[in-house]
Amino acid sequence: MKSISIFCASSRGNSEVYYESAKNVGAFLAKNETRVVFGGSKLGLMGAVADGALEAGGQVIGVLPIFMRKKEIEHAHLTELILVQSMHERKLKMHELSDGVIALPGGFGTFEELFEMLTWAQLGLHSKAIGILNVQGYYDKLLDMFDHMTQAGLLRENCKNRVLVDSNIEKLIAKMEEYQAPPSLISLIEE
Repeated sequence: MKSISIFCASSRGNSEVYYESAKNVGAFLAKNETRVVFGGSKLGLMGAVADGALEAGGQVIGVLPIFMRKKEIEHAHLTELILVQSMHERKLKMHELSDGVIALPGGFGTFEELFEMLTWAQLGLHSKAIGILNVQGYYDKLLDMFDHMTQAGLLRENCKNRVLVDSNIEKLIAKMEEYQAPPSLISLIEE
């Protein structure tokens, strides 16, 4: 993978493990010559990912909506900062710049970004690997919900299997590099 978009919280969370993990993700990607694409903020886990990558000599591209720049949250030391008009444009630009995405712990924004990428993949709009770094079991209940959705017949097994999960960044990246996208939902409906 040459470039990974990272979705994560703009807060630190209640456990220092989240912050340290985010910083380690940035450093790991940089050391493996993988460019980091993220939301452009200096705050929380977002800032930690960028700092980890930059301190390890990596390239970091931030994509920040202009209205957030006015709040002075932009990271000042990025390789490149791309300003966009809206949150939707931010996701689209991050998608265009990356070969895959990883969700770290986060709140509504992180979930929304993750689910949009999953929905686009399900519809065949892209075939990029989508990973979840399950730090300290943060995503366990969501993964249980995915199982429940599948058992209820409302999520196809092959769509659930698009989500690659690990608690170790090195193992997650290995899964992402081996990933082969299953048929899209549209192609399954057409059959």
